[in-house]
Amino acid sequence: MNKISKTDGDRIELGDLSDMEAVDKLVDVKGLHLIEAGCAGGNAARDLAERGATVLGVEPDPVQAEKNRSQPPTPGVTLLEAGAESLPAENRSADGVFFFRSLHHVPPDLMDQALKEAGRVLKPSGFLYVAEPALDCTFFKMMQPFNDEYEVRTLAQQALDRTASKQFETTEKYRCIQRPKFDDFEAMIELFTGMSFNRITREMIDQPEVRKNFDSERTDDGYVFEQPMLINLYRQPRPS
Repeated sequence: MNKISKTDGDRIELGDLSDMEAVDKLVDVKGLHLIEAGCAGGNAARDLAERGATVLGVEPDPVQAEKNRSQPPTPGVTLLEAGAESLPAENRSADGVFFFRSLHHVPPDLMDQALKEAGRVLKPSGFLYVAEPALDCTFFKMMQPFNDEYEVRTLAQQALDRTASKQFETTEKYRCIQRPKFDDFEAMIELFTGMSFNRITREMIDQPEVRKNFDSERTDDGYVFEQPMLINLYRQPRPS
C-alpha cells in the first residue's frame, strides 16, 4: 500500500484516486472473502476478485439483478438479488463488507439495519468500507436539478455516525477526488438513464439549468467534473 498524504479536517487526504486505487491504498484484499452491498452490474466485485478476493455481490434492484443473472460467470464472483439490510451470509463469515456509493440508495429507514447487518456477517478481524459521494462539488451541482440526493446522502452520513461508529473498535476517515468526464451532453444522459434503480428520464435531465452547469465545466479534454469521495473504514466489529 502506498504512502498517504496530508489531512483535510478530520479526514486523511488521499488525492486523486479511483475507487480501486483507494482500496489498494487502504486494504489488502488478497485471499479475503468479501461482500459488496449494492453491487449494481458487478464491476467493483470483479475488480476485487482480480485482486485475489472471493466476492459476493448483492443488488436489490430486480431489473439489474436479472441482468446480473444473465452475465457470463466470473471466477471468484457471485452476484445475488438481495438488499443490504438482509445479507445472504452467515454470522462472522466475511472478512470485509464494501459499500461503493450505495449506502445512500438504501431506504432511509433501513440504513441503520444495513450497517448492523455488515457487523453481523463480519469476522472479529473484519472491516467495513463505505465510500460515499460528497455534496459540495461541480458534479453534484450539475446533477442536482434532476437527481437531488442532498437528503439521502446526508442521512447516510448520519447513519454512519449514529450506528457504524459504535459498532467497531476503530474508525478511519479518508477523502479522495474523482473527476467524472464526458465527451458530450448525450454521454451524460446515457449514464444516468442507464441506471435502472433511479428511473431518471431524458426529459428530466435535458433542461436549461443542467445544460448550463454542464457546459460550465468544458475543457480541452471534454467535460470534466469534480466529485470528492468520503471513505469511512471501520475495523474490528464489537460483539453485538
